[in-house]
Amino acid sequence: MRPVLHVISGLRTGGAETMLVALCRSLEARGIPQHVVTLTEGGANRAVLEAAGIPVHGLAPRGPLGAGTSAVSLALLIRRLRPAVLQGWLYHGDLLSAVSHRFAGTPASTLLAWGLRNSDIDHARYGRLLLAGRYLSRWPGIVISNSQAGADFHLAQGYRPQRLAVIPNGINTDRFRPDHRARAVMRAELGIAHNSIVAVHAARLDPMKDHVTLLEAASRVPGVSFLLAGAGTETLDLPPNAVALGRRDDLDRLYAAADVVVSTSAFGEGFSNALAEGMAAGLVPVATHVGDAKLILSDIGHLVSPKDPAAIAAAILELSALPVAERRGIGEAARARIETRFGVAAMADNFLAAWNGAGAVLNGQQNGR
Repeated sequence: MRPVLHVISGLRTGGAETMLVALCRSLEARGIPQHVVTLTEGGANRAVLEAAGIPVHGLAPRGPLGAGTSAVSLALLIRRLRPAVLQGWLYHGDLLSAVSHRFAGTPASTLLAWGLRNSDIDHARYGRLLLAGRYLSRWPGIVISNSQAGADFHLAQGYRPQRLAVIPNGINTDRFRPDHRARAVMRAELGIAHNSIVAVHAARLDPMKDHVTLLEAASRVPGVSFLLAGAGTETLDLPPNAVALGRRDDLDRLYAAADVVVSTSAFGEGFSNALAEGMAAGLVPVATHVGDAKLILSDIGHLVSPKDPAAIAAAILELSALPVAERRGIGEAARARIETRFGVAAMADNFLAAWNGAGAVLNGQQNGR
C-alpha cells in the first residue's frame, strides 16, 4: 500500500492540526501508511503522531533561502516515499507541496491535494498567501475544504481548482462525551459550585476568535461562569465571572465541566472544532453565524450575528434559565448530531473517496480521474 504524505505548517494544538492527527490515525489503522511533514519545530501533536507510529519529518525553513531548500528537501522525500497522495494543509503547506510536487517530477503518479481550512480571512495578514494560492490553484488534482463557507470564499477570491470537495471535520466522540465524574473533579479543581452554569470558550487569542465580544458578553451575565481555554488567554483583562486557563490539552475535561459551549468568531472560521467538540460533550451551543456554524448547529442552540455581545449574552442567559432536564435534553440532541454527521470515520471515508475520485493510486490500481 502506497503512503499518504501530509504537509502542514506546524503541529501545535489548533483545529487543523487536530484533524490531521485524527485523519492519520484513522487511515493508519486501516493499513494505509501515513507520513507528516511539519514546517516548524516542536508542537504537542508531533509527539501524538509519533506515539501512534506515524513518522514526522521536520523541515523548519530558516532565512531567505529557507523556502527554496525546504522545497528541494520535500521533493527528495517525495521521490523516496513515492506517496499515492501529497496532501497540503493550510496555505503554507499547500504552496510548498505544490512547488515540491513539480520539483519531484511526479505529477502523474502522486496526486497533489490541497486543504483549505478558513473562510473570509483577513487580507492584511494572509493576502499574499491567498494571492499565490489563487494563481497556483489549478495545480492540485483536488482541493478539499473543511467547510462550504471556505469553499465559497476561495472561489470568490479566484481559486479555480480542477476538482473541489467539501469534507467537514471529524470529531472524536469517544474522547469528547458527557462525563459526570470528570465534571465533578474539574469543577472541584476550579472552585466552581456543582449547580453553577458554566460556559466554555476554547480558542487561541486571535482577532478572528473575537475575545473582545466574548468578554463583553460575559460581563452582561454575571451569574454565569466563563472558562477561557487557549494560548494567550491568560493575558486578557477579565470580568470577575471569567477564568482564563491558557493553552490546555485536556479540553475533554473542560467541556465535561461546562453546560454551554460558545464560539464568538468574527471572521475566518471554516468548521469550528471547538463548537463541534463541545456539542459532542453534550453542551448546548451558542455561536456566531460565521463559517459553517449553521451547518454544525442545524436548529440546536442559538446562532447570532458576529460582534454582537448583547445577543451572545441574551442567548446564554436564556439557556441558563432553562430547567436542568430541558438543557440536558438539548445537549443530548447536540451530541447526537455530531455523532451522526461529523465523526472521524466519516471524515476518513470522505477523504479516501475524494482522493480516489481524483485518480489516486492507493492500492496499486489506477482510479478514474
